[in-house]
Amino acid sequence: MAAMMRSPNACRLLLSGVAMLLAAVSTAPAAAQKWDPAVFQAPKFEDAPGFNAEGVRAIYYNGLPFRGRPTRVFAWYGLPAPKPGVKAPGIVLVHGGGGTAFDAWVRLWTSRGYAAIAMDNCGQLARGTYGHWERDPQGGPAGWGGFDAIDEPATDQWTYHAVADVILADSLLRSMPEVDADRIGLTGISWGGYLTCITAGVDSRFKFAVPVYGCGFLGDNSVWLGEFKKMGPEKSARWLSQWDPGVYLKEVKIPVLWVDGTNDFAYPMDSLAKSYRLPNAPRTLCTKVRMPHGHGGAGENPEEIHAFADSIVNHGKPLTKVLAQGRDGQAVWATFEAVRTVVRAELNFTRAQGEWQKRLWETIPAAVSADGKNATATLPQDATVHYLNLIDSDGLTVSTEHEEIVQPKPSKANGPG
Repeated sequence: MAAMMRSPNACRLLLSGVAMLLAAVSTAPAAAQKWDPAVFQAPKFEDAPGFNAEGVRAIYYNGLPFRGRPTRVFAWYGLPAPKPGVKAPGIVLVHGGGGTAFDAWVRLWTSRGYAAIAMDNCGQLARGTYGHWERDPQGGPAGWGGFDAIDEPATDQWTYHAVADVILADSLLRSMPEVDADRIGLTGISWGGYLTCITAGVDSRFKFAVPVYGCGFLGDNSVWLGEFKKMGPEKSARWLSQWDPGVYLKEVKIPVLWVDGTNDFAYPMDSLAKSYRLPNAPRTLCTKVRMPHGHGGAGENPEEIHAFADSIVNHGKPLTKVLAQGRDGQAVWATFEAVRTVVRAELNFTRAQGEWQKRLWETIPAAVSADGKNATATLPQDATVHYLNLIDSDGLTVSTEHEEIVQPKPSKANGPG
């Protein structure tokens, strides 16, 4: 894929193929897949012998049948320190490419006072090394994307099983007597963010969702264009109409925090914007310049995720809320309301065009009004995209939507008169 992107001719061929693909998608039915009703019932579970980690419990729970045989799902489950007479809020943690169920991620959330469950969504066990985890002979389909399985029944494809695994984890978590079933949220990283987008449109029981990097519209200009080109227009259109998050996001009715970076290699900013505008639900953006892509500290630890979750299910303060934004010529502005004081703001912009992943982003200070309700900045004349970041007294960042600016083409110099 990288070599293909370095060749101009290959790029043109790829874009031509994508144009054909998008034409096919526009005429293909985009009906959301229905999941087995069993996923909304608490699955049977048991301890997983041979797996030990501090402060968490290794379990198997029953998954959906795959190619006619039963499956099981490996997961780590943890509870916070008990509070007498108080049930804990909960969160479901969905890993991304190369990952598996991570016990440290569960401990991060139990330390915050949450019951947490992290499941493997690729038929793997949490034994091995990153990207090379042990296969479970009783597991479901392997990841990622399931592009090569598009001709199989939908119920035997990876996305179907991965989403089912997440919903079953929710059903299991809310069945636990220590957990408040009315205070459970969802977050996922990369492919896990992709799954979070779909699951939030299928399982209406969640109270919030936080996709990190993940979004829809993978057929536009994502890192998987090579896969779609290899599949051909008909199969690609079928995959996108069944499994692209854009089909499901319009069903999302819960608050969503979208966490992403300006140069994310997998989920470009234009696809992110299309995605966050689909749900008929409150949205909050946190877009950081050149945010690293990965599990661990990069995707799991942003404090904005913790604060957002607390604000909805754990009596915490809300993040800054952008009320309006705009641009008058080169003057960029945003109005907002904040419980935590917005102590500074920044204007992020790029002068580049072309591939989102390769654009150089720059940051300059923006002014915050004395009453703490407005931010303003002056945009350079040649900027092509911009947005504002609002940073509060706890260092938490909330972003405005990004705006693309069409720059006039340079006129040809006149010859001698």
